Amino acid sequence: MRVKAVIAYDGSAYHGFQKQNSTSQTIASAIEKALHSLRIDSRIVASGRTDAGVHAAGQIIHFDLPEFWYDLDKLKSILNKKLRGIRFKHITKTSQAFHARFSAKKRLYRYVFKTDELSVFEENYISCYGIFDKTLLCQALACFEGEHDFDYFHKTGTITHTTVRKIYHAAYKQHGRYHFIYFQANGFLRSQVRMMIEAAMACACGTMSIEALEQQLACKIRHTTKLASPSGLYLARITY
Repeated sequence: MRVKAVIAYDGSAYHGFQKQNSTSQTIASAIEKALHSLRIDSRIVASGRTDAGVHAAGQIIHFDLPEFWYDLDKLKSILNKKLRGIRFKHITKTSQAFHARFSAKKRLYRYVFKTDELSVFEENYISCYGIFDKTLLCQALACFEGEHDFDYFHKTGTITHTTVRKIYHAAYKQHGRYHFIYFQANGFLRSQVRMMIEAAMACACGTMSIEALEQQLACKIRHTTKLASPSGLYLARITY
């Protein structure tokens, strides 16, 4: 039986989502270890991978269950007791044709930051920038909307047949002392979101021009490869 699960996790304690040969301290490794302890020998598949330190509020995974695991509420409860920093929010039965990654239509990321000093309880979950121009930030974010070749906006090591992605929504909002950047797209390349955020904030802080951003987006000149801190980034929602 194939199941679809909505999970949330604190990425600060893990070296990213994807399983790695060099460490077992990844989200995928922790979940599969917990499943194996319950005699569930299944590989999990996620809607996408997140970098080390990046969090999730609505990551989607799928895996296959043996017939004796029919009580999904009990399974969720047991897994949540076994896992640290990872929570199963929902587990539901789904079609065998469902694929957490390939069935996804849209992915939404949320980035949160402040312009004043972070408390010790915020530093793993919120980023920090200096004073910035909100108008310039909105102009920079608007440049990303639409379909573009993001070959100059990802880390090396990306394995994909195309670097073209469509950004449906790129926006900025403020709630009190907290600032938020949102990106929704049909998919993202490795570290693409963090690189776009850092470039947009460079424009907003006056260290990079909108023209330079447009040149990089057109794959003409690579002005920056810096990445925003992972601490403020959350995979918020997946749409199918």
